[in-house]
Amino acid sequence: MTDDIQNALESARFYGILDSGYVSPQDWIEKYDGLANGGAGVIQVRAKKESATERYELLSTVIRHRAESSVSNRPLLIINDDLELCLQFDDIGLHVGQDDIPPIKARQKLGPSRALGLSTHSIAQSKSAMDLPKGTLNYFAVGPIFATQTKPSYEPVGLSLVKWVASQEPEIPFFCIGGIKRNNVDKVRESGGAQVVAVSDALCDPDTSQAVASFTKR
Repeated sequence: MTDDIQNALESARFYGILDSGYVSPQDWIEKYDGLANGGAGVIQVRAKKESATERYELLSTVIRHRAESSVSNRPLLIINDDLELCLQFDDIGLHVGQDDIPPIKARQKLGPSRALGLSTHSIAQSKSAMDLPKGTLNYFAVGPIFATQTKPSYEPVGLSLVKWVASQEPEIPFFCIGGIKRNNVDKVRESGGAQVVAVSDALCDPDTSQAVASFTKR
């Protein structure tokens, strides 16, 4: 686990998700630039409904653009729930859910030098994330904080879980996700969730860069 990865995660006030559910292929690069220019410290590529080939093409497009871009901010790049795709590229991290490959097995496959994150949805799951052997996870996510159309089947966990996790003073960063928007992010941060993820509120804004900047500057 490199210090650069951990430093990038610890300093990221905003974690962006480039989600194919909100962004069409022709807008992929424009939205990536919006997230990066706005100050996202992390960008996750999430293409749940696409085929393996389509996910490969989308991720390849982002990686090529990122390497050639003049944008000074180069966020940490994460792929959602596709270990095999992650391993095809250097310097790409992985995010997994509760029903995906277990974090310890994922770390064994990834080796020590890639970022690995885990979604959690309860006190028990968050505690389990924090109790994993040191070096397994680089960060974990907590949510959904509020109701969200991104994952409509998930019951919101509310701000109480944010407060509980913050009170535990975890050794790795935790990101709050789920229904977070510019009009409620202050409540999340007042509850101890300094680092946040917003999907639709950033991606659906015509000026994604300005939307993200509103999160990073608060």
